Amino acid sequence: MSTDPAAPGPATGAGGYGESVFEPWRPGEGERIDLGSLAYDHVTRARLLALGVGPGVRCCEVGAGTGTIARWLATAAGADEVLAVDRDVRFVEPHAGGVLRTHAADITAPDFDPGRFDLVHARFVLMHLPERYRVMARLRDLLAPGGHLVLGDAVDLTTAGPPDTPYRLAMRAMWQALRTSIGTDVTWTPDYPRLLHGLGLTEVGAEVSVPPLVAGAPITAFWLDTWDRTREEMLATGIIDARRLDQARESLATGAVADLSPGLITAWGRLP
Repeated sequence: MSTDPAAPGPATGAGGYGESVFEPWRPGEGERIDLGSLAYDHVTRARLLALGVGPGVRCCEVGAGTGTIARWLATAAGADEVLAVDRDVRFVEPHAGGVLRTHAADITAPDFDPGRFDLVHARFVLMHLPERYRVMARLRDLLAPGGHLVLGDAVDLTTAGPPDTPYRLAMRAMWQALRTSIGTDVTWTPDYPRLLHGLGLTEVGAEVSVPPLVAGAPITAFWLDTWDRTREEMLATGIIDARRLDQARESLATGAVADLSPGLITAWGRLP
């Protein structure tokens, strides 16, 4: 996703993201992914520009989702080469051509090696992968000398703790449902700077963006759609019942939630 916090199109193995939940063939899934893009693309674009993306740069966009970042890299950013990687590239394929190519692949496969790049970017991908540390190292290995690895995932700063409002219970139930069904885990994402440093990268940095939960905002619509698509799994956790989930949905839809959304942590480092 690249795109969203519960997230846009990661390339995973069987039974993971896109297999048991958020299947790309389901009606409206592309639109759900695009809501996450509307909430976060401006943050991602600003960071990639600050790191020097532009003419002369070869880019690999991992977990390309609907391709909003890959398309931007290939057009407005002016990159020389953009490879959009996803297990299912149906949303990006219609836009392929020129400097933008697609590559359908499972990034967890041992033989995944699409080349060397000056920029490797993955957003809302590793949080869905149980083998995230191994994959992180593999993405590092795709860098050309001097290249940047930029990784983004969800960070939840508030909803794990009290008070037990319907909104916080709904978020806890969603994360638990995703962990049980596909292995999603966001508890480790604040460690990104340390992890990138441990991979031998230099000039490591990180930032967090939390969009406001207001009625009609893309992030609000994204969470509402995500809850609707995972409602049965959320109720099955026992963390929330149907009445409170409906209360959470109503408060979020009307802008009555006085709380923080899970945000996007973006971390980066440079290969010497």
